[in-house]
Amino acid sequence: MAKSHIQYSCQQCGAIYKNWTGRCNKCGAWSSLIQQFDENSREEKSAIGRSQMSGKPLDFVSINDLEVSSEKDRLSTGFHDLDTVLGGGILLGSVALLAGQPGIGKSTLLMQICATIANGHKVLYISGEESAGQIKLRAIRLGADSDNLKFASSTSANDIAKTIEEGEFDLVIVDSIQTLTIAEIASAPGGVSQVTNCGNLIIRAAKLSDTAVIIVGHVTKEGTLAGPKVLEHLVDIVLNFEGDRYGGFKIIRAIKNRFGSTTEAAIFEMNQSGLAEVENPSAALLAERQNTDGSIILATLEGTRPILVEIQALVTPTNFGYPKRTASGFDLNRLNLLIAVIERRTKLKLNDKDVFINVVGGLKLQDSAADLAVCLAIASAVAGRKLSEDFVVFGEVGLGGEVRSAFRPDQRIAEAKKLGFAHAIAPATVKDKFVVPVKDLRTTLIDYVNE
Repeated sequence: MAKSHIQYSCQQCGAIYKNWTGRCNKCGAWSSLIQQFDENSREEKSAIGRSQMSGKPLDFVSINDLEVSSEKDRLSTGFHDLDTVLGGGILLGSVALLAGQPGIGKSTLLMQICATIANGHKVLYISGEESAGQIKLRAIRLGADSDNLKFASSTSANDIAKTIEEGEFDLVIVDSIQTLTIAEIASAPGGVSQVTNCGNLIIRAAKLSDTAVIIVGHVTKEGTLAGPKVLEHLVDIVLNFEGDRYGGFKIIRAIKNRFGSTTEAAIFEMNQSGLAEVENPSAALLAERQNTDGSIILATLEGTRPILVEIQALVTPTNFGYPKRTASGFDLNRLNLLIAVIERRTKLKLNDKDVFINVVGGLKLQDSAADLAVCLAIASAVAGRKLSEDFVVFGEVGLGGEVRSAFRPDQRIAEAKKLGFAHAIAPATVKDKFVVPVKDLRTTLIDYVNE
């Protein structure tokens, strides 16, 4: 008899085993092994040979003869900033993946988008997580009562793909990819095989019928998208919904966008009528500010939008031999690096002090130009001195203590002027009368904190 070339692959980590076991020894997942053929088996090699013989040359055309979708084929979400993040709206035939923490507002946002688009287009909302009654209550609360908005409850990717292929709807919402299964694959929902193949099936149906599809994805404890990385490669747009689900601002960024930029961001806040765009986030963030020691106003960017945000620092004597460093909204590794620069390049000693940094409003800064503001906030808290209310701060700090240039300083300065600030402490490379130029961290601390 011919030798069977069967192997078992873990759905969670991809480890390969010759025999089935109840638990994967590599990642520790239980009942995660599925059966497949060995890539090096003779059966597999003969299949590759047969596929090579059955292929035929492709039909090709000139690149100038290809048709492109018109901007008129984009569907407006009803949120100007979100349309900008998407590159001008939802393009027909595109597939977007929306991921975020549980409870942050993904279903609320999608129902508001459905309410807007259903005014002139046919929309289908497919849920594999919630009942029809739950969806109905949310639709009533958000005003999504159009006859063009249809609902279906299903966890079958086969049925969903077939419905999309019919081409009856302009937009289809699938909530969520981790609940879907393909009948031909004998594994639990949310596994690597199920997510990958369900995604492939839905994407193929969307492209064939020129239907826009938004897929909801779960996230892990670390905040990354759950499931295989290949799912992010398959879709056209990957949107990340960030923020504090209990309050503060919520931000949508495009991690991947085949139809637009990945530098834009849409800022929302939750109220009784759902999610609303924040027109002037700088004014909202500074409304309750009290000018105390350790408080610095940073001119930062969320995508290409300038925002003024308060950086707060608290420095206290440590009660243990090892000082504590804590950061909310700022990278902890970057904070440790800046503290090392302060201790090495200035006369401040922080090895016996606990340092706490907070970014007001629940924002998570990814701007390197926040370095100077964080350093000034720490120095201000140590010295017990306040910086003048007329100043905003931005600039990157190098390991040598030098203050380096920041991205798009003109937009930061314009935002500061609009809110009534008189000066900006910024890198010397910025040529503007509004700017007080600084070259290194030590001189800056002496001139503006330790005077």
